[in-house]
Amino acid sequence: MDTLTSAPPAVARLGEALAIDVRNLRRTFGPVVAVDGLDLEVAAGEVVAFLGPNGAGKTSTIDILLGLSHPSSGSVQVFGTTPRQAVANGWVSAVLQTGGLLRDLTVRETVQITASLFPATQPVDVVLRRAGIEDIGSRRVGACSGGQQQRLRFAMALLPDPRLLVLDEPTTGMDVEGRRAFWQAIHADAARGRTVVFATHYLEEADAYADRIVLVAHGRVVADGTPAEIKALTSGRTVRAAWPGVRASDLEAISRVGDVEVTPGRVLVRTDDSDAVARWLLTETPARDVEIAGRGLEDAFLALTGPADPSQDQTENAGGNR
Repeated sequence: MDTLTSAPPAVARLGEALAIDVRNLRRTFGPVVAVDGLDLEVAAGEVVAFLGPNGAGKTSTIDILLGLSHPSSGSVQVFGTTPRQAVANGWVSAVLQTGGLLRDLTVRETVQITASLFPATQPVDVVLRRAGIEDIGSRRVGACSGGQQQRLRFAMALLPDPRLLVLDEPTTGMDVEGRRAFWQAIHADAARGRTVVFATHYLEEADAYADRIVLVAHGRVVADGTPAEIKALTSGRTVRAAWPGVRASDLEAISRVGDVEVTPGRVLVRTDDSDAVARWLLTETPARDVEIAGRGLEDAFLALTGPADPSQDQTENAGGNR
């Protein structure tokens, strides 16, 4: 299948350095190649989802962007300088999955102590408000939900008023309400012009909040475009229907024109001839509630990021899913 590569939108002003400029990046861990010639450009002001399966090289790339690790080869610049210098300048902040919080402190105390570590910061009340947690400032961190703790990390990241915000799986473990509230806070802040790059396993988050999606597999970029462009790379449609008691053997007649997936009481067919599948289901079977939809981001993700070969997949997984 052809991959898509599109140039970043013209967000950056003439003469302004790219927020992220990665060229031919490689990162190895002994014999394991975690990142293999990755190229990435992110213009100032973009919201970019950085997606890929475990072992694709996302975390290794993010560690390098944050100055936590060095590339084995290739070049990486953040706003025209090295990642470590950009972090030292206060231009880059990160919201990670875990760590950095003391349970016995209040939310406000946590932000105040963090602010004392910087030479200059935004006011504490401002970052609490932007993170959507100004009403729980007196609550102890240990009494906060997972979503509230992540929004606290977001508030801490906003203190130096960074130009680039990097999020690595920020909503892992949150409930639906917590994830929605967190992304509302992130999206509202991004609307002010901040560059945001995030990695997530929740594909609906990328579809809903990213201006652009970069798909990575085997340490390389395999697709780069808007959510609509990425989804368009996978042809065909999906046909879903309710069918109580359905068995795989009941679908042999239609398996010639599509990929069939059976779950208790439901059937899903991925096909290029959705009309024929829907007609058969409605006239030849007891199926009901038939739905036809275009392929989604998950279909594109699976098609574009599958293992090049089984031995390569096993080698990458041996590297600790970096």
